[in-house]
Formats: sequence, structure tokens, C-alpha cells
Amino acid sequence: MLIVETISKIRRAYFVQKKPIKVICRELRVSRKVVRKVIRSEATEFRYERAAQPLPKLGPWVATLDELLMGNEAKPARERLTLIRVFEELRGRGFEGSYDAVRRYARSWANDRGAVTAQAFVPLSFAAGEAYQFDWSHEIVVIGGVTITVKVAHVRLCHSRMFFIRAYPRETQEMVFDAHDRAFAFFKGTCTRGIYDNMKTAVETVFIGKDRAFNRRFLQMCGHYLVEPTACTPASGWGPARPATGSRGEAGRPG
Repeated sequence: MLIVETISKIRRAYFVQKKPIKVICRELRVSRKVVRKVIRSEATEFRYERAAQPLPKLGPWVATLDELLMGNEAKPARERLTLIRVFEELRGRGFEGSYDAVRRYARSWANDRGAVTAQAFVPLSFAAGEAYQFDWSHEIVVIGGVTITVKVAHVRLCHSRMFFIRAYPRETQEMVFDAHDRAFAFFKGTCTRGIYDNMKTAVETVFIGKDRAFNRRFLQMCGHYLVEPTACTPASGWGPARPATGSRGEAGRPG
């Protein structure tokens, strides 16, 4: 299935980076048919519904395999079994399926546990139109004589430090989308990349290092605006912060 992240990469490569289809196919390892489908369609995701994932041989052995993989992960690196040894151990207990079934499941299991990490780095200096930061703050205000707490969305351009703020009653995903839509209209364009704190409305899972699993609807929004989302490291010093005043005219791509 063509995932939302791949769709976003194809759209950014074609519409923003102006790469030819042949280059996109080679870099992302997808077919020309897939690239053309994404380019010609306004969709930011393609769904394939499947009632259940069939595991005819492995199904009854999933719990046992989970136990083996968990025990193997807990061992020191030099004492861990290779996957073929794990497969042989499972076969010794009566499993009659193939090694490929075990390998595919183990890879999915490792991804879910965050065993696969990606090295990434975010510069502290930015080109015009390269990136913006998004974050929330809590503010105490008086409305109609009543003191209440409101949530304030901050969108700041990283190069010029120009900012956009808007208050909301809550931090729901719909309000995140509304804040982006209004901010891009105010800036008269978007940036290439957006930097986010690990807010629940955007990030589903925080893995080891800087790897993240973003929310599907949030990725659809980024794909629509041709923005590449980047999550900051928890407790790091470069993450989204309160905006400071700056000059206008940085965001250069149409929203």
C-alpha cells in the first residue's frame, strides 16, 4: 500500500523540488505509474481496506514468537541470537511455517518497538522560506469579567522570526489545522519544512532518537501544503519556542 509519507515525498519532490518523474522513481524506488497517480490526483492518501491480515501458519505461534523476540532483545548485544536461530528455535517447538513469515513478522515487531532509528539533524540557521516552527502555549485571559485559560497556537518563520498567533479554547487536531490554514494565509505562502514539538495531535509514537510516527491526518495536511514535518527531540534546546517579532516576506511558496 502507498503510505501517506511516501505520497508527501513524491508531491514535494515534483511540485517543490521540480524533480523529473524518472529521478523520483529512482530515489523513492516506486514505479512511474505510482508517481503519475500521485501527481495527477489531489488525494493525500490512498486506502486499501483489508478485513484481516492472514497468518495461516504463524498465527497460532505469534505469542511464542513475541516471547522469543522479547527475550532475545533483553540479552546483551554479543549474546543475541540471529533471526535464523530464532526461527530454528521456533521450529524446534513445532512451528511448520517458513523463515520468510518469521522474518517479516520480526521486522514489523522491531519497527513497532522502535528498534529501527534514523540519524537526523536540524540546523540552527535557516534559509528564507526553509522552515517554520509550531507550538502551543497556555495563557490566562479575562473575557467578560471571567478569568479563563486559553490555548495559543504559535507559528514562527525560522529565518525572519516573523510570527502568527491565534487563541483557541482547546488543542484539538481541527484547531491545529485551522491555525496552519490561517497562518499560511497570513504569510501568503508556506515553507519547505515544519518543526513541531511532540504534541499528541501530530505525533503518535516517539521512537528512540529522532524517529517519529506521525498521525495520518496530520501527514495528510502536510502533504496538502507540501510541507515536510520534523519533530524535535524532547527536552532539547532547539525545539519550538515562543515567537519574537521580525520582518515579513519570508514564506515563498503558495499555500
